[in-house]
Amino acid sequence: MSEIARTINGALRKVPAWPIYLIGVIPPAWLFYQGVTGNLGVDPVKKMEHEIGLLGLQVLIATLAITPLFKITKINLVKFRRALGLVGFFYIVCHLAVWLFLDVQIWSQIWADIVKRPYITIGMGAFALLIPLAVTSNNWSMRKLRKTWKSIHKLFYPAIILGGVHFLLLRKGIQLEPVLYVVGIVVLLAMRVKLPKRARRTANA
Repeated sequence: MSEIARTINGALRKVPAWPIYLIGVIPPAWLFYQGVTGNLGVDPVKKMEHEIGLLGLQVLIATLAITPLFKITKINLVKFRRALGLVGFFYIVCHLAVWLFLDVQIWSQIWADIVKRPYITIGMGAFALLIPLAVTSNNWSMRKLRKTWKSIHKLFYPAIILGGVHFLLLRKGIQLEPVLYVVGIVVLLAMRVKLPKRARRTANA
């Protein structure tokens, strides 16, 4: 471990994770205020819906990046991973709530949209996979579930892939920004793959 990484890790040990939850409430609240005061353009509901959803995806990608960051730099942000993951889930819940209560509003249309629109189908699939992760993101669940807890939290990987695809399809047509998000997700997932010992020796040769 480099001296820089050791210094940063030493400083991070003194930083609690709980402020992340408080800070995490600010962006949705600010977007809602901006929408109410007419500062989100001609379609504030869509703007709010998309901005919160994108923010959720960004936070979840940041959560995914913690392990690869440690592998490359030895900077350890693991103590913040749970808080980031829950804040990301909170943003996705807000994104869904805006779609349900402010955008669609007609409840009979919701199921039709989920079935007929692939990007909504995929987005709801990603959300469904995140629910058990959020519910079990606590010390009590870790103690009770033990090995099962790790299996449950591997659902994060397909969930974030589906989230990236949801964003890609939402933009209608190939656009650079969502493509970069999907590529980034794939790269971060690939960096987490553990090579067999023989493959590692070959790669390091």
